[in-house]
Amino acid sequence: MIKTKAEVAKMRKAGRVVAEMLDACEQAAGPGMTTAQLDLVAREVLDRRNAQSNFLNYHGFPAVICTSPNNVIVHGIPGDYVLQDGDILSIDCGAVIDGYHGDAARTIPIGSVSNEAERLIKATRESLAAGIEFVRKGARLSDIGHAVQTVAEGEGFNVVREYVGHGIGTAMHEDPQVPNYGVPGQGLKLKVGHVLAVEPMVNLGTARTTLFEDGWTVLTADGRISAHFEHSIAVTDNGPEVLTMP
Repeated sequence: MIKTKAEVAKMRKAGRVVAEMLDACEQAAGPGMTTAQLDLVAREVLDRRNAQSNFLNYHGFPAVICTSPNNVIVHGIPGDYVLQDGDILSIDCGAVIDGYHGDAARTIPIGSVSNEAERLIKATRESLAAGIEFVRKGARLSDIGHAVQTVAEGEGFNVVREYVGHGIGTAMHEDPQVPNYGVPGQGLKLKVGHVLAVEPMVNLGTARTTLFEDGWTVLTADGRISAHFEHSIAVTDNGPEVLTMP
């Protein structure tokens, strides 16, 4: 759905709350902290900014953020997991202001992490940046995924296929779906006013996934680590505008 400039401005407000949530969680995260404590940090930001959570109670999800350590790809539920030196942690945050949504994620190192973990985080962040470059007028939807895949696989990693990005606006998940792979030049032609959540999930090992018994937590099939980065981006006359930046 095409958004007006006024709607994009509302989404920008929600996006800045999401950025603040991520910053606060990253600053608080460290060895010895539980993922449930990070959820409380994010709740404090929502309360301070008079924003609503779009994650809490979404199909029964019990928290305002997703916390996905190590071999958890996405949708990890905050709880009593204690962060350890050497972990990596993906944090996914969302917020709603005046009925408009923001959604973003990042993966952070906890303490001192391995070289391969650092490489994976860097490649996933860079794959998102490459995809964002194609959130522009006249580009095709598959150009985004092709750019993501090219960067991630060029570094020797594998892009998750089962979970993808999405449109965003008055709902957290809108059409179209935004895969993180594919051939260029296919699919929807982007126009000014399209707003997309681009979110590469990149695995150290196999791209295959498995779903934990809680019905939410998505794990790598081989138990190796995964990273996740996401921004909500608007197509504007001046190119991509990342709405979930501070």
